[in-house]
Amino acid sequence: MKGDRVEIMIDAGGEGTRTYQVAATRAGRRVEIANRRGVVEVSEVTRTGTPVRTARFMSSRVLALVEYPSADPHSADEDEE
Repeated sequence: MKGDRVEIMIDAGGEGTRTYQVAATRAGRRVEIANRRGVVEVSEVTRTGTPVRTARFMSSRVLALVEYPSADPHSADEDEE
């Protein structure tokens, strides 16, 4: 959903840490996370599942991975009233 974003903090060796963000920039897009074969992959994908933008990091270097859901004003709790 537009507004979803993932923040990735990695160990950059002697430089300390670096932080990267991948966000869903348009309506209908979402952010997916996959952890395969020692690589963390964060992708912005369309409704059909086509990746638009992908960031890959070695899992041994990832210190933190934080997901921020979009602030949707129309949550399910409001619709039930």
